[in-house]
Amino acid sequence: MNKKIIFLALCSLLLAPCCAVEAQQLTKIPRIGILDTSTASRSAAQWQAFRHELSKLGWIEGKNIAFEYRFAEQKSERLPELAADLVGLKVDLIVVTAGPAAAAAKKATPTIPIVMTNAADPVGAGLIASLARPGANVTGLASLAPELNTKRLEILKDALPGLSRVGLLWLSGGGRGQELQMKELRPAATALKIKLEEIETHPDYRELDSAFQTAKQKQIKAIMTTNTRPFLTERKRIVELAGKYRLPAIYGQKEFVDEGGLMSYGAPYDDLHRRAAVYVDKILKGAKPADLPVQQATKFEFIINLNAAKQIGLTIPPNVLARADKVIK
Repeated sequence: MNKKIIFLALCSLLLAPCCAVEAQQLTKIPRIGILDTSTASRSAAQWQAFRHELSKLGWIEGKNIAFEYRFAEQKSERLPELAADLVGLKVDLIVVTAGPAAAAAKKATPTIPIVMTNAADPVGAGLIASLARPGANVTGLASLAPELNTKRLEILKDALPGLSRVGLLWLSGGGRGQELQMKELRPAATALKIKLEEIETHPDYRELDSAFQTAKQKQIKAIMTTNTRPFLTERKRIVELAGKYRLPAIYGQKEFVDEGGLMSYGAPYDDLHRRAAVYVDKILKGAKPADLPVQQATKFEFIINLNAAKQIGLTIPPNVLARADKVIK
């Protein structure tokens, strides 16, 4: 009897580590790496929409999913280091905000799935093989930024009859996505008989102020920006400067209008982040990124802020107001 008891005790000791390992495996929850070119505060609303959509799909933070956030604070040179950090943590999936972040993540890992929330032109940037069959480990959403900039220029032309000179603020080191936007805009400006003055700048107040001064000196009558994350992060300053120099402006995201900007037309970032959550759900349930087609933005909003128009003495034509999805009075 004693020998039997000793034998059972030894067996339990030998099996204990196995049970402990199995218990850990059962309680292990997937970790999602977030690689954002912006700041935590400026991107808070988008990531809240992302987490909310995941919760509707059954993924509750702290219960069955965890997040590792890395923000580049508008310093694109930090993206490779932050991407490598997430790969070193062995996250199960990486969600990226735009083309530069996607490129950094793809270079850092050929195996960990990567989901884009709003890449401007992922095919042109070499991130995927095609929209229908992305291949490799990258999939997600394309924001159609190049095509939408052309539409914004058309809206400016309609809102300011006789408009002949538009200033385009573009970001130094903005990457392949920005180049594609500018390539699309140049012939569109020519077709609309608009002189497009390209003004290089950096995302800080002094440089932005200098850019607006340049616009005034060149007798530019309206402003637009390329659709980049750093400009979105500095939206409050850009809107303030547009008001200071009394320059009508159109932006790519409604967040600019939320800060008092005149007009915006584009795909809502919060909607793109919600749709990215669906990709995360599918991949965590076993789908391969290579088999998930990249979807283009399908929802667009045109918003006009009449308070901003009044401050700069601008009257928006009735036919333009009638096209707006939302008019702020």
